[in-house]
Amino acid sequence: MEKIPVSVVVITKNEENNIAGCLKSAEWADEIIVLDDSSSDKTVEMAKRFTDKIFSRKMDIEGAHRNYAYSLAKNNWVLSLDADEKITPELAEELRQIFQQPIKDIVFAIPIKTFIGKRWIRYGGWYPASKVRLFEKERVKYEEKGVHPRIIYHGTCGHLKGDILHYSYRNFHDFFESLNNQTTLEAKKWFDEKRKVSLVKAYRKYLSRFLRYYFIEQGFRDGIIGLMAAFGGGFYQIMAYVKYWEMLRNEREEQ
Repeated sequence: MEKIPVSVVVITKNEENNIAGCLKSAEWADEIIVLDDSSSDKTVEMAKRFTDKIFSRKMDIEGAHRNYAYSLAKNNWVLSLDADEKITPELAEELRQIFQQPIKDIVFAIPIKTFIGKRWIRYGGWYPASKVRLFEKERVKYEEKGVHPRIIYHGTCGHLKGDILHYSYRNFHDFFESLNNQTTLEAKKWFDEKRKVSLVKAYRKYLSRFLRYYFIEQGFRDGIIGLMAAFGGGFYQIMAYVKYWEMLRNEREEQ
């Protein structure tokens, strides 16, 4: 079957448990690119089974790292995929149909189906949670920020129906470990910006987010997974604040 004129770009760092499934799901693409950040496991070795377009670069600022990765693509259209994600056959077929006709949009948002273990989180705002993943590389750019960089584009956004499957958490341990890592990065960002953040404001955000995720967006329908997802989404602010406060205290003590 003819390949689709899309470059699938994957950024990796010690992803030997995920990379084979990820790249296999993208074999329909005209090009697969892997940008690796000094993996110490078998990530690169396994990726070579699917592509010879493997590059190396040390991660510095996430936004800049992503912009570099996408610049490596030979095709104008890029699909950004994380190493712990897979493209469903339905999405691949939808993409095939899209590229058989003129395209008016410059980016496309794709639904993300996130899993904890073998169960996907259906409620609480976790699905469809569509994100821009398919785009014309010459007409978009990521903010050069280290935490949750936004994608910047000027034009229309289309919406696809096929899913990307996100196997981000093998269990609750992974879920809370990720929460811990993300809040550390968030706290560092606040520290660098010298942002004014109060415990009261952080608590209000925690409470409002938990109530929204668990009740308004019906996270309770996912059982214990929905409860933990809502708790984690809300508690993010409290964890980031405490780490930020600790950084400020350490700075004062060193002066």
